[in-house]
Amino acid sequence: MATQIPLRLRSALALVTGAGSGIGRAVSVRLAREGAAVAACDLDGAAAQETVRLLGGPGSTERVPGGHHAAFQADVSEARTARRLLEQVQACFSRPPSVVVSCAGITRDEFLLHMSEDDWDKVIAVNLKGIFLVTQAAARALVSSGCHGSIINISSIVGKVGNMGQTNYAASKAGVIGLTQTAARELGRHGIRCNCVLPGFIATPMTQKVPQKVLDKVTRMIPMGHLGDPEDVADVVSFLASEDSGYITGASVEVTGGLFM
Repeated sequence: MATQIPLRLRSALALVTGAGSGIGRAVSVRLAREGAAVAACDLDGAAAQETVRLLGGPGSTERVPGGHHAAFQADVSEARTARRLLEQVQACFSRPPSVVVSCAGITRDEFLLHMSEDDWDKVIAVNLKGIFLVTQAAARALVSSGCHGSIINISSIVGKVGNMGQTNYAASKAGVIGLTQTAARELGRHGIRCNCVLPGFIATPMTQKVPQKVLDKVTRMIPMGHLGDPEDVADVVSFLASEDSGYITGASVEVTGGLFM
């Protein structure tokens, strides 16, 4: 008999960036299963549409009835585009998103001695600046409408402990932690909670680029003995999105199987 998931987010509208694959897609599916209407955003508009198809929604930015879902294409690293995304979501659903999950992220790996300025800038632009822009735009929309909300930013355990060949990625993810904690301090009085999730090595398209011998070595370091699944991260996000975590803000929750504890 299948486990029944409680509809903890029945009245919520959730904006998920990076929703076209991996953790972002798993988060979208989980939040929809808990009753939320999902605005799935990705740089790859077709991938966002595919996510919405999996949710059973119409998959367009046309006005949709409550409880349905819509797909959006946006480059969150561009300020004007990020602001327009929030405007489109509000126009589509007639309200700002009460749950915002920033999953969009990229890697451009190289050792410090050889990393180009362009690879540094691209990763910081998407992984850190993009989260700043989405968080700011969402917070402004919530405050101006007098609504409470939950903002959840996907960082990484790498932002806490570093990783070989990822100075840009580690710096961006460390920045997300600091940004989120500061936002939690500033926005708490408006009834907006801000938390981070720090995944470890999760089986996603991003980790598929890692050589198998490296993954095997990492797996041996994980007390749980295996890589995580995107659904493991989505479980934590759904908790932080719901009122079950109503007194939690400024937290960084590690989802690592015990790696680097």
